[in-house]
Amino acid sequence: MKYANLGRSGLSVSRLCLGTMNFGWTTEEPDAHAIMDSAHAKGINFFDTANVYGWGENKGRTEQIIGNWFAQGGGRRERTVLATKLYGPMGEWPNEGKLSALNIRRALDASLKRLKTDYIDLYQFHHVDRATPWEEIWQAMEVAVGQGKVLYVGSSNFAGWHIAQAQAAAAQRNFMGLVSEQSLYNLLARTVELEVLPSARHHGLGVLPWSPLQGGLLGGVLRKEREGKRRLEGRAQEQLQKHRERIERYEAFASELGHEPGDVALAWLLHQPAVTAPIIGPRTAAQLDSALRALDVKLDEKALARLDEIFPGHKPAPEDYAW
Repeated sequence: MKYANLGRSGLSVSRLCLGTMNFGWTTEEPDAHAIMDSAHAKGINFFDTANVYGWGENKGRTEQIIGNWFAQGGGRRERTVLATKLYGPMGEWPNEGKLSALNIRRALDASLKRLKTDYIDLYQFHHVDRATPWEEIWQAMEVAVGQGKVLYVGSSNFAGWHIAQAQAAAAQRNFMGLVSEQSLYNLLARTVELEVLPSARHHGLGVLPWSPLQGGLLGGVLRKEREGKRRLEGRAQEQLQKHRERIERYEAFASELGHEPGDVALAWLLHQPAVTAPIIGPRTAAQLDSALRALDVKLDEKALARLDEIFPGHKPAPEDYAW
């Protein structure tokens, strides 16, 4: 396994982050525990979750599954860089969501209880809260850090100017502020290259791409469709039809390189200078094993240029649309 510092922090994390969104939803607890054990055995020390995972009436279930795994001991908690998130409503009563000081306090304590731990390595804002001032947010986080309940703070789904706003407010308080940003980023979804990635690099944030295979569209979907192994429906099928020509070219190029399409998609992200660790979300141990192959895929300048030709990206703004 390869490791990198998370943004400008001294925290060392694996170049692949284990996403746990499927745990308790499509992956049962025993299988989830086996996946986490396998991740540790392969050197993955970085796990990402959120308080809302489990979804619907089962919100919080994913954190509980991880907590039960930690409770087995054997150094599981100590060897894990644990990231979770807050923002989404955990109930129907006021102040059970977003980033008020009250919800930060309550959501943090609830996550700690479910996770059976006394601290969170990386506590992330799952979305920007336009109704709460940064003075309030940072004051609440300073308390959490001072109590030893949180070590580092990250964001998710922020715009570039949100990152700048957050960091300016943190600097006024002599507080470290954000060390990471979790964004939708893959070969098919490159909007963050306009302003989010430049802002993250300027402010020293490590970028954690979610949905690196764009819901499976970059994972060899056409070949699997031909082999009868997968058939997309609804919106996913609409997206496939929209991008079919490019995906056909992409899968052919991956074959030309001698790699699986999903491995190339992950490797491409690992070649991007702002990216610390793509978030992989395996439903099975076999899917975890397959993701690890991307660490050994080397893409030269010619291959990267070919991928840019198939999936055009963006220059940083304003040069992307102006002189």
